[in-house]
Amino acid sequence: MGTRAQMAGFLLAGGALALSGCTQAGTTAVSRPRPAVATVTPATPDPTPTPPPTLKPGARGEHVKALQRRLKELGYAPGPIDGRYGNLTQMAVWAFQKVNRIKVSDTVGERMWAALENPKAPRPVSKRREPERVDVDLRRQYLVVYKAGRPVLISHISSGSGEHVLTPTGDFRTGRRVSGWETSPLGRLYNPVYFYGGIAFHGSLSVPRYPASHGCVRLPMNVAEEFPKLVGTNVPVHVRRPE
Repeated sequence: MGTRAQMAGFLLAGGALALSGCTQAGTTAVSRPRPAVATVTPATPDPTPTPPPTLKPGARGEHVKALQRRLKELGYAPGPIDGRYGNLTQMAVWAFQKVNRIKVSDTVGERMWAALENPKAPRPVSKRREPERVDVDLRRQYLVVYKAGRPVLISHISSGSGEHVLTPTGDFRTGRRVSGWETSPLGRLYNPVYFYGGIAFHGSLSVPRYPASHGCVRLPMNVAEEFPKLVGTNVPVHVRRPE
């Protein structure tokens, strides 16, 4: 038998062989592959969304279509969804700005895009809130048609300028109507729906941002096409000049 020192050296050598993967004397040491370490790639942050562009009359393209679709969804009447920012879309923009207390302009900017995401409901003009009615806000120049208690049409208007007759305030009901053009002593009315004597809702080729009629409530032509279909006879009409 060897000395204790020889035995200790053998044990140390054997331990080293065992650690190196050898099981028998004389075999070639084989290194075990190290386990692969997964490489974690940092997540790429989502790119900041590009804000919609500022739109003005005459603009064209997909952003105008998106604007028109959204206005239509909310009950405004932008005209055809054709990607063209024309007169009908412009008047729908005015109506939306009025309801949402945004400064009325032809421009669709950052504030309006944000409001389109979280729009305000129109404020009733009267304490009388029949499920089916028409509310007219003379101060802000827009009307709202309600069906089953919900607004289904919101439109820019132009009311009486006072040069001949101011549009009267009060509570009325719809009455006589005419399909197509009717000539009155003060001009031509398209699809008029009367609610107080000779005062009617009617389509007009001119519906400016300010009161300009002879007492009637002028509507954009596309709105005048739909208004008689939505509003029957003897429907309550509330005309006010709210603060």
